[in-house]
Amino acid sequence: MNDLMLKVYLAAPDPTKQAPAGIDRKVTQMLGMAAWVGTAAGVLGIIITGVMMTISMKRGESSEHMSRLGMVLAGCCLIAAAGPFADWLFSDGGTAPQEQPQNQPQNQDG
Repeated sequence: MNDLMLKVYLAAPDPTKQAPAGIDRKVTQMLGMAAWVGTAAGVLGIIITGVMMTISMKRGESSEHMSRLGMVLAGCCLIAAAGPFADWLFSDGGTAPQEQPQNQPQNQDG
């Protein structure tokens, strides 16, 4: 049984970590369009919330527009943070070793 498992393990392909040629440009373009659409949706959400607030004020109704505006702004922050977070996650994940300062002899006057 162990020989069979070893043969299966050794026969398994070892995929490369590189994306197929030409796909990185397409993925970057798709993510750019998604970010643009998300930003446009956030701006549209703020405008719609403002219009609804204006209509409610004119009618004398009170509504919970501030919570709706908070949700829209939280969504905008999430969209804005998605790009830098993905860049951090896929670059080195924050695990790159930091350079340690060299121990230099200290000059003691005295």
